[in-house]
Amino acid sequence: MTDSRFTRRDWLKTAALATTPVLLGTLPVAGEAAAPAAAGKTPALTAAEIAAIETAMGKKGTYVDAQATHSTPLPRNDLKVTIKGEPVPIAFGFGGWVAIKHTLDGKSAMLMSDTVLLQEEVNPLMSAALAQGLEIGAVHNHFFYEEPRIFYMHIHGMGAPAELAQKFAAALRDSKLLPANQPKPAAATAPVQPGNNATPSAGPPTGKELFDLPALDKLVGYQGVVNGPTYKYTVGRADLQSLMMGTEMTAAIGLNSWAAFAGKQADAHIAGDIAMLESEVNPVIKALRAHNLEVVAVHNHMLFDQPRMMFLHYYGRGPAAQLAAGFRAALNLLGKGKAPVGMPMKH
Repeated sequence: MTDSRFTRRDWLKTAALATTPVLLGTLPVAGEAAAPAAAGKTPALTAAEIAAIETAMGKKGTYVDAQATHSTPLPRNDLKVTIKGEPVPIAFGFGGWVAIKHTLDGKSAMLMSDTVLLQEEVNPLMSAALAQGLEIGAVHNHFFYEEPRIFYMHIHGMGAPAELAQKFAAALRDSKLLPANQPKPAAATAPVQPGNNATPSAGPPTGKELFDLPALDKLVGYQGVVNGPTYKYTVGRADLQSLMMGTEMTAAIGLNSWAAFAGKQADAHIAGDIAMLESEVNPVIKALRAHNLEVVAVHNHMLFDQPRMMFLHYYGRGPAAQLAAGFRAALNLLGKGKAPVGMPMKH
């Protein structure tokens, strides 16, 4: 039976005694990739736990069985965002999320989130999260040039899955982030997988019509997902095992590199994030700058993670194919050429 009393404090006490070899290991030499830790299998969330999470959040989420992770999207549909005065869709990078999964030993669970906030919303939500026993991992920007100014706050916690969801929902109670406080999107379009031959529903053009998906997929080496007028790639780190407080950090709980496209094939915006080991930070910066992509932030998302992971946010404007080549160049530097894990192209 899961012991919901196992908390972050318990983890910190036991880590030094019981899990130091697994969590710390040997740090990589500069220029070298970290060797993957011994693989462990995260216990699955039960149907009852998933139902409790969705009841607490007031919204259906997505359960990724292979990563034993439940995720709830938290888009800021109440906002209208521009970059350099040009409107961009919320799906371009202004959608937060919260994810929950068990620790590897099954004695507890972790909640990890990325919340999208106006400047004046940051500290009220911070105080509300702390009052619920949750913790703050990071506060930072993801963009330049956006109006209104947007910040991103990562909130995490340890406990039983239902308890964590209830605490997180309580923290959001007076926030626009809570699904119940969000307006319905004006023209919601379900994500479309590449290769889907279904006739698009009437309405604004989607990423499927705005971009040459096969050409972009060939450049990036993965398949993305259409979400309204955007097209997004999400790529994990198969070359290493990252642990935070006894929990395996995978793509579904935030350890991923991504690239989102908005606009159209000939004149596109790109925004994204690269998940890097410390030794990979400056090589990735050089690659992005060589492709005329702007680096807008370098920072942490997590605390107590081993190996230490850094995250770089970038932005670019131009032909989509050129932007995609810049993203691919950054991916080429991760894991010393070992393939990251995403949605590989179908041949």
